[in-house]
Amino acid sequence: MEAECRAEGRIVLRLDRMMVERKMPLNRLAELVGITTVNLSKIKNNKVSAIRFSTLAAICEALDCMPGDILEYQK
Repeated sequence: MEAECRAEGRIVLRLDRMMVERKMPLNRLAELVGITTVNLSKIKNNKVSAIRFSTLAAICEALDCMPGDILEYQK
């Protein structure tokens, strides 16, 4: 029988920090990633419950960073 794993923490996106560090405006990043500024703003402000790996990969490509640079686990 499988044990049930229930996470008590959450994953927080720190995209805003990386955008400031890379001096990347929201509209330019949205253009590079291929999503709307509205959807990117939701990601930036942690208003999403999921993100596609393809979107995460495109963000990392545009910002020249690793997923761990913008994802953080909080208890």
